[in-house]
Amino acid sequence: MTVMTKFILSCSAALLLCVPLISCDSAPDSPPEPSPQDVFFERLSLLCGKAYAGILVSEQEADAAMAGKPMIMHAAACDQNEIQIPFHIAEGPDTWDRSRTWFLSRTGEGLRLKHRHRHQDGSLDAVTNYGGDTADEGTADRQEFPVDAESKESFRANGLDQSVTNVWAVEISPPGQTDALFAYELRRPESADGRYFRVEFDLSKPVTPPPPPWGE
Repeated sequence: MTVMTKFILSCSAALLLCVPLISCDSAPDSPPEPSPQDVFFERLSLLCGKAYAGILVSEQEADAAMAGKPMIMHAAACDQNEIQIPFHIAEGPDTWDRSRTWFLSRTGEGLRLKHRHRHQDGSLDAVTNYGGDTADEGTADRQEFPVDAESKESFRANGLDQSVTNVWAVEISPPGQTDALFAYELRRPESADGRYFRVEFDLSKPVTPPPPPWGE
């Protein structure tokens, strides 16, 4: 074997050894796993433009007037950072309370739930824009929103001291489940009254979207 042949073979072997290293170095990084809040918000986004029927499932005396009444939630307006969900409650055969809208939004640090209340003439209620921010990542199925400082101030100013311990929650099932639901919940875990309010909406079958909420 000549000196030149040995040189060529040595170079070829060296190149073969380098190829795997080059391949490893150039492999793209795996995309990060979505957070529970990202998955939760994405599920909500899938409801955009659709409305669903629901009903009160909690049984406290404070909500007796709502028991058995038809309810509708409507994911009426959505973008990549906010979803607006008007909440409609039947008051009679042709009469609906359209005073409430839930706002779910991204804050950069987590998720935020706010409530807007209007009167039938479109004017804002004295108690509106209340809610809170998530305190942790939660899960893809459920996010909780402890009452924030702005809301506590508003509650106290309007004689609603019992509401300063509110914790709201929103739940949404994974898409495609036959028993998929959207739920809205209010609890006062630190309050002596044991407040608990929960409505659930059947996501298996959309209904006709209702008219806009009052004032919109």
